[in-house]
Amino acid sequence: MSFNDAIENTPLLQNAWENGLKALGSNSSKVKPSDTRKCEGSVDIDTAVKSIYPNDSRWDYALGYDGTTHFIEVHPAKTNEVKSVLNKLKWLKYFLIDDAPELNKEPRHFHWISSDGNHILPNSSQARQLAQSGIKVVRELSL
Repeated sequence: MSFNDAIENTPLLQNAWENGLKALGSNSSKVKPSDTRKCEGSVDIDTAVKSIYPNDSRWDYALGYDGTTHFIEVHPAKTNEVKSVLNKLKWLKYFLIDDAPELNKEPRHFHWISSDGNHILPNSSQARQLAQSGIKVVRELSL
């Protein structure tokens, strides 16, 4: 199934799909696709489900690119923010199981795009937690 089909089969995200990187708004400049023709569209998850999950720590975006879904969180990359981003990842994983089972079947990667540089020491316990959870911290996402 394609990214677009998975979004179409997710009622909470159906109206949130946008062409290319458009759903990322001003954060689209932080994503650098090597071939824009491989971009299958994007979704602002946070905005789309805010009314359903108003008090939850919601994940930001999903982007379909070349057969893979890239889940993107744009957030300050500081040691004291790691717990917050891990909570967002936990929320996302439950969301995928409960509300987006088709999207949950897609090959995927989790990315934390730092909004102000990466201030997490590479050998810290926080860096290990992120690595174990499958989150990659980058300044910009090159696809």
